[in-house]
Amino acid sequence: MGLVKNMAKEITKEIGNKSREFYEFVLPPVDMILENNSLTVIIDLPGFEKKDIKLTIHKNILSINAQKPEFKTGGMIYRQRPDTIDKKILLPVPIKEEAEISAKFSQGVLTVKIPYSKKEIPIE
Repeated sequence: MGLVKNMAKEITKEIGNKSREFYEFVLPPVDMILENNSLTVIIDLPGFEKKDIKLTIHKNILSINAQKPEFKTGGMIYRQRPDTIDKKILLPVPIKEEAEISAKFSQGVLTVKIPYSKKEIPIE
């Protein structure tokens, strides 16, 4: 019987890992809009606060890290939403190194505006 319990525990753990991987891939929802040499990235982060969120950009990868403060209670906690976000977004355009990037967080929605450069590609 112990072998069956251990196998069930391992299967449950693996399903949990796959579920976490799925959520990390899908969440948070992201929209990207290209217009007038600017890329606008809109990220839904409900339940987070501005102070919980850190953004970095390197080349054309936008990293979003958000961590909710630990929730302390005497009772059981059941969460449907993740309390940690660690997402890397490959941006579809080359980003200027000296770009003036702006970010605004309002009502659970993070909006990042990034100027980008259009490069002509010579054809040989």
